[in-house]
Amino acid sequence: MSEYDKMVTRQRKWMLYLLAIIVIGSGFSSHDRVFYGLLLGGAVSFYNLWLLQYKTKALGKAIAETGKVRGGLGTFSRLAATILAILIALRFNETFHIIAVVFGIISSYIVIGLDVSIRLIKNKE
Repeated sequence: MSEYDKMVTRQRKWMLYLLAIIVIGSGFSSHDRVFYGLLLGGAVSFYNLWLLQYKTKALGKAIAETGKVRGGLGTFSRLAATILAILIALRFNETFHIIAVVFGIISSYIVIGLDVSIRLIKNKE
């Protein structure tokens, strides 16, 4: 397994752990709106993470085979998913906390940053 595949697996695993914690929190907490918002944002964030990793691998493969850049990284698709999550949160304001949705959406970027930081610290040792 390549280093990239190991990184992808680690990041997806940590995102699934985070989503599991959010689901448990929504079941046992009295702050339902916040956890539902985190869950909506986290689910969209996990989709965006998966799409970014998939498109990155496909782009790298295309460049390695042909030497030319073909396609992109799915920025429009990820942005559309994010906007959809925000619109759902605004439409169902009584169910989803909008700030929690935003924090859920950025959770994959936090996981990516923590993964890179941990790997840099481990490689220095």
